[in-house]
Amino acid sequence: MNRWWIYQKERFPLVAHAPLIAAFSASAVCYSTLLRGNMIRPEWASLAVAFLVSLGSFLLLRIADEFKDAEEDARYRPYRPVPRGLVKLSELGWIGIGVAMAQLLLVTGLCFSRVGERVVFHWQLPALLAVTWVYFGLMSKEFFARDWLKGRPVVYLLSHMMIMPLVDWFATGCDWVPFGARMPAGLFWFLAASFCNGVVIELGRKIRAPSQEETGVETYSFLWGRPVAVAAWLGAMGATLVCALVAADKIGFLPPVGIALAGVWLMAVGLGWRFVKTENGRLAKGIEATAGVWTLTLYLMLGVIPLFFK
Repeated sequence: MNRWWIYQKERFPLVAHAPLIAAFSASAVCYSTLLRGNMIRPEWASLAVAFLVSLGSFLLLRIADEFKDAEEDARYRPYRPVPRGLVKLSELGWIGIGVAMAQLLLVTGLCFSRVGERVVFHWQLPALLAVTWVYFGLMSKEFFARDWLKGRPVVYLLSHMMIMPLVDWFATGCDWVPFGARMPAGLFWFLAASFCNGVVIELGRKIRAPSQEETGVETYSFLWGRPVAVAAWLGAMGATLVCALVAADKIGFLPPVGIALAGVWLMAVGLGWRFVKTENGRLAKGIEATAGVWTLTLYLMLGVIPLFFK
């Protein structure tokens, strides 16, 4: 068990990921509740299933990366758990299958509800999970166009970030599906904010100072240069902000969301400007940390906090 504890610490640290995924999934459930005009707080079962299935989805993405990048890791990153022999790809494959089966069981448990004397099975939730699985499978195979995508970093980034709104879409379903309701109108801008925020996270974790760059690792600071990479990161934040403001307006929570996100964005602008000027490695780490703060603020302000206020 100790080696699996080491693996999660290095490749999927629960201490860092769990709070963000909890905010991500809870926000989706709460935002859907608000759009439906329901002032009753969501069921704990809905929140739990949304969180656990979302956590499993992101773990599956990590496992898929281990398979997808195995050759490059062996050549350029031998310090990682798989190439150094801590865990085997076959073991990760079985864990991935187990995670998918656990997701299906959790979802199935939320699909049954009693309507009068009848027990109704709501097929929409397994269907939403299946959509994420299909897209996940295509991502794992690099959409059968690995070399073409690798030569087009922007297309690669955007195509892979589509998984974010798909997982969020499933999480919203944990609210509206069990009640036999239709998908609430207005979800688009929330899902769009999730997509843009995925870009913020991905750019933020791949911006580094020159001293931190590694051979064979294509960071955005290496591909585009630090000024362009930081500008793209701030631009993705700006796009997220616009989508979030429209989404917030639909639930009557526009001013608080605008103030909170604008404050974090201004902090990010200052951090990015200093990083471009000084090439400080600690500031590069600060960019990744700020992307996490931005994500936490976004999701708490768009779903969890407004529901409690209302």
